Amino acid sequence: MVKRYFKKDEWFGSIKNDALAGVVVALALIPEAIAFSIIVGVDPKVGLYASFCISVVIAFVGGRVAMVSAATGAMALLMVTLVKDYGLEYLFATTILTGILQMIAGYFKLGRFMSFVPRAVVVGFVNALAILIFSAQLPELTNVTWHVYALTLGGLGIIYLFPYVPKIGKLLPSPLITIIVITLIVFLLDIDVRTVGDMGKLPDTLPIFLLPNIPLNFETLMIILPYAVSLAMVGLLESLMTATIIDDLTDTSSDKNIECKGQGIANIASGFMGGMAGCAMIGQSVINIKSGGRTRLSTLFAGIFLLLMVVFLSDALVAIPMAALVSVMIMVSIGTFDWGSIKKLKTLPLSTNLVMLTTVIVTVYTHNLAHGVFSGVLLASLFFANKISHFMYCEMQYDNNATVKTYKFIGQVFFNSADKFYAQFDFKEVLDKVIIDLTRAHFWDISAVYALDKAVIKLRRVGCEVEIIGRNEASTTIIDRFGVHDKPELIEKVMGGH
Repeated sequence: MVKRYFKKDEWFGSIKNDALAGVVVALALIPEAIAFSIIVGVDPKVGLYASFCISVVIAFVGGRVAMVSAATGAMALLMVTLVKDYGLEYLFATTILTGILQMIAGYFKLGRFMSFVPRAVVVGFVNALAILIFSAQLPELTNVTWHVYALTLGGLGIIYLFPYVPKIGKLLPSPLITIIVITLIVFLLDIDVRTVGDMGKLPDTLPIFLLPNIPLNFETLMIILPYAVSLAMVGLLESLMTATIIDDLTDTSSDKNIECKGQGIANIASGFMGGMAGCAMIGQSVINIKSGGRTRLSTLFAGIFLLLMVVFLSDALVAIPMAALVSVMIMVSIGTFDWGSIKKLKTLPLSTNLVMLTTVIVTVYTHNLAHGVFSGVLLASLFFANKISHFMYCEMQYDNNATVKTYKFIGQVFFNSADKFYAQFDFKEVLDKVIIDLTRAHFWDISAVYALDKAVIKLRRVGCEVEIIGRNEASTTIIDRFGVHDKPELIEKVMGGH
């Protein structure tokens, strides 16, 4: 266990780059953590403590190196009603239960289900997140003076041009330089713009261990369980999707089941330290990667720097203009969006494009990543089922003066092609024997077995002898288990006299 989480190459690949990336991520986490706290209806310190705890813990126990986890908007939206109806203590208890459920998911290896998410859904998820990240910055650019626009554009200019500065361009992350430069400009010129301090009061004390002050009974469990289940599902979904994206960005792999457990442990720690539930953040994770963060150390630094800056450097932090952070987040949204997916709309199959666009539209419309991904996966599954059902067809041949007919089925027989399978038979044709050849067919479900039973029983009722040949092992198993055509005592009961 210790070796799993303390591999040298996962911690000490580039300490300098990880430290600088950690500073940038910490600065980007602060306003979002405050904003998410406001959404939930709690003190800003709840979101800040959560971001600190989750970042630090996930650095040790996460399955995706260099991925940043903290308090997130997707999770915050699910907590609004809970806090409004039951209060802060129930939020802490729900956060702990969320972590427990996520750990259970990890032990049951539910992370493997990410393999069922099609590439089109992942692309749609990425594009939707990019749009949401950008749209989240619009309130900071609405009804403001021209100074804000100038500072934001200036920040973007520094972000994209600084890397080309000779000698020093590659030494320091451009987002960090942007924050420092824009802050100095606002301070020296005394420009009146919105700052981090306007988001809410920063805490001035370290978090402490606490137990939720609620009744420990079945009634309490029934109150927090529905919220915890929703938070656990959304948190894992967003974390695993983000891990997949970071895998692609860094050309490395991650352990999704360990990530499930890690998210659980981090949320349990957050609940006991006065924080709310959180999960992976694609925006901050991309900032981390773009700023040079590559190891667990970058995530650890992000959490530590966040707490140190909030508690001990609050006077400096409150002076940071929101325009500087907005420019960083716009950079993230531009870098996150898969621009190649727009060009591929002309070349990819219509079904793939519809899955991607559905994922984007549903996610952006509902502001719920889970709804978008589930919609995309469901639509992709329907397209897949429809596509493979077209591979099922039948070849027919006659023997013995046309008194014996062989139906040779080829393809996949399941709920979507079962009716097509049954429709191949001509029950009005006068025959002595019918041979059903399944050598090149595969039966997948009860619908397929039901279609076979119905065909065999009806053929026998019109006087035909029926022989089934060529069943593979898997088809034989499901047919023998659920089929009734060889079980007279069950035929009338199951088939209903058809």
